[in-house]
Amino acid sequence: MYSGTTFRDQSGRLVGVHQRIDKLARRDLSFIYTGPGLLHFPNNREILHFEGNNGPDGIKRKSPSVDEPWHFIDPSSPNDRDLVRIVLDHHYNLVEALRHDNSVRAAFEAAWLSHAIVDGLTPAHHYPLSDKIEELWGKPREERLTVLDKNFIHGATGLDTINKNWEYWGAKGVFTTHWLFEYGVATSIRTARFAHTTPTPEWLAEAQQFGLEKVFLRSVQRVYAMDMYHTFWKNGWTTGLALQTRNELIPEIIRTVTFAWYNALAEAYPL
Repeated sequence: MYSGTTFRDQSGRLVGVHQRIDKLARRDLSFIYTGPGLLHFPNNREILHFEGNNGPDGIKRKSPSVDEPWHFIDPSSPNDRDLVRIVLDHHYNLVEALRHDNSVRAAFEAAWLSHAIVDGLTPAHHYPLSDKIEELWGKPREERLTVLDKNFIHGATGLDTINKNWEYWGAKGVFTTHWLFEYGVATSIRTARFAHTTPTPEWLAEAQQFGLEKVFLRSVQRVYAMDMYHTFWKNGWTTGLALQTRNELIPEIIRTVTFAWYNALAEAYPL
């Protein structure tokens, strides 16, 4: 999801989707977790410090293709577990940070755990971008080691260079479509209040029985079934997509992030 320009620490505070979801999930967490452990959980300011420029998207700008977080998942492939492992690693580290009252580490892990979950539940992140990069660049994404190499494709001929860059950056291009979808989400939720996203006791009880991994993968499938990215690719941003974003997509994401944080708190400070 869009998290701002990542050029400064305050980037994305107004229209950043990750930042908005973090604040809403933190609000909902305070409604469903009433134990003393909540006092040890990072507040909004601490969490948002590790978003935008200090978040996973900032790493992509600062250090192209070197240890970049890659938050894509193929919902049609049960064997695609790279993002699942990232989510579970951040959850484990958050629990440990809470247990040891390490406020800075807890804020970092809470922010990056949320970012990984949100990206995994973003329709645009269900597109096999890694495969497309390898097809266009002729090498894996990890081997694009410079800023120029990451942003410019060298084809076999001049015409091949133009065609490949247009396919990636041009109108209806792979990355342009990806960015426009995420920016459309950002603008469509700018004034929405999301007053009814708090997990119900029934939802929460079922989620606790499933555990974080199954809850996350269940949400991935729910978002995948919405078929929003395919619709956007064909028709562009529509009123119907905006309504679906506000009424279905974002509430699903907020609940999942809220539960991930709740689950970490429950492990670190059992009620």
